[in-house]
Amino acid sequence: MMATTHALFGMALGAVALVVAPEYAAVAIAAGGVGGLFPDLDLAGDHRRDLHFPVYYSLLAVGALALAVLAPTAATVAAAAFLASAALHSAGDALGGGLELRPWEATSEEAVYDHFNGRWLRPRRLIRYDGAPEDLLAAAAFAVPGALYPDPLQQAVLALLGTSVVYALLRKRLVDVGERLADRLPAGLAALATED
Repeated sequence: MMATTHALFGMALGAVALVVAPEYAAVAIAAGGVGGLFPDLDLAGDHRRDLHFPVYYSLLAVGALALAVLAPTAATVAAAAFLASAALHSAGDALGGGLELRPWEATSEEAVYDHFNGRWLRPRRLIRYDGAPEDLLAAAAFAVPGALYPDPLQQAVLALLGTSVVYALLRKRLVDVGERLADRLPAGLAALATED
């Protein structure tokens, strides 16, 4: 899934606070969005392994949610929303495609690394690849609760949704453009870009 889909989902998850703890809704929505984005910061490293922890984030989220229920503060609610969103992002990547450059070709059997069990979870391909039409549909659905968010969170939802639309329209072409740019890199830089 697109990072924007994960962020919008995290914001929608945080929006539960609008019902159960409205005084903490803004911080929960913001923390949920950041938690939804956070695992994808490993794009520069070993993607879906370095910062994707489906089991560990889940365990931490359960503890953080319990703490937020027992002692609700802006910090405990934010931590719970962040960790729950990061956990669902990490686990949710197994619903999408694999890690290949062209995930619509469905050649990889590695979706997200499960550190707890020491193995890769296989892709389920319910959302075939990041930027697929069904991914954009999910992003749009997760953006709907944004109508209830206070500003500037409403504006963030619109920006994330706009980014999702542009990315979905360009997704397959971006791979070709990236390959052409990589072919033009000096040999030393190209070697650095392809190192594992």
